[in-house]
Amino acid sequence: MTRVTIVGAGVNGCATAWALRAHGAEVTLVDRFEPGHVHGSSHGRSRIFRLAYPEAHWVGLAEEALAGWRDLEGETGAELLALHGLVELCSSVEVSSRDVLAGRGLEHRLLDADELRGLGVVPPPGWVALWQPDAGVVSADGALAAFRGDTPVEQRRVESLDDEVDADVVVVTAGAWASQLVPDLQVRVTRETVAYFSCDGPPIPSVVELDEATRHHAMYALHDPGYGIKAGAHHAGPVADPDVDEPPDDELVARIAAWVRERFPAADPEPVAAETCLYTTTEDESFVLERRGRVVVGSACSGHAFKFAPATGRRLAALALS
Repeated sequence: MTRVTIVGAGVNGCATAWALRAHGAEVTLVDRFEPGHVHGSSHGRSRIFRLAYPEAHWVGLAEEALAGWRDLEGETGAELLALHGLVELCSSVEVSSRDVLAGRGLEHRLLDADELRGLGVVPPPGWVALWQPDAGVVSADGALAAFRGDTPVEQRRVESLDDEVDADVVVVTAGAWASQLVPDLQVRVTRETVAYFSCDGPPIPSVVELDEATRHHAMYALHDPGYGIKAGAHHAGPVADPDVDEPPDDELVARIAAWVRERFPAADPEPVAAETCLYTTTEDESFVLERRGRVVVGSACSGHAFKFAPATGRRLAALALS
């Protein structure tokens, strides 16, 4: 039986543990903080799930992840996905995910003004809105618990993979702290701000507003079961030291609130809460999933990885057992 220690019990570490248990591996989870802590990247009530991306490789990985989320729900009985759909706001249809979705045979369509108003969303003047139904939110806290299962988390700080980890294979899924254990890992850590807004009525669809130049999402919003709306600006926060907790950025909260005021007329534009999370980003926002000797590096992050956790967890498990 292969003994695997996973350093970092966020969503990627717990998803890897889930996948390894399915193959009969002996799994140990280690984290410097208690399960469900708020210091990293995996905490909270909800995260966006979507299939729509302008790049085909992300759409394929999202399809793989959707099947994995359904497997996890079936195994645990937990209800993790709430698919209220996605509205992708774009300056033109060429910027959107339309062509990739069509190429993969995935349902989608452009919304007219009345349909968009019915969803409670107001686009920038002259922009288009693409609808994709296989999207919404995944329960973040619920997913962590479901992936973790009965595997306990050893709460301790690991500073050396050679001296402090007795295992056949070590999987590093330490998020913002990964480069402390894998020094040549090229990532940038930033502290991002999200804000919450009251909004009555049915859950909003997830909304991403794409940047015309990069085609990555610039602003986003999703259903929050506590307040109504969770919203943020993607990659807007400053470079951060993960060992230093800092409060939400007031200027970013104001920027997010101004966007919510424009896009969601039914929402109270005054934020009711704000919090931070850490992004650990590669230069091209891709993931690092690779094996180096007995160490498997899992930096599946860059601010958009939570949705992919069942797929990336299975890939990291395969690397650990190879």
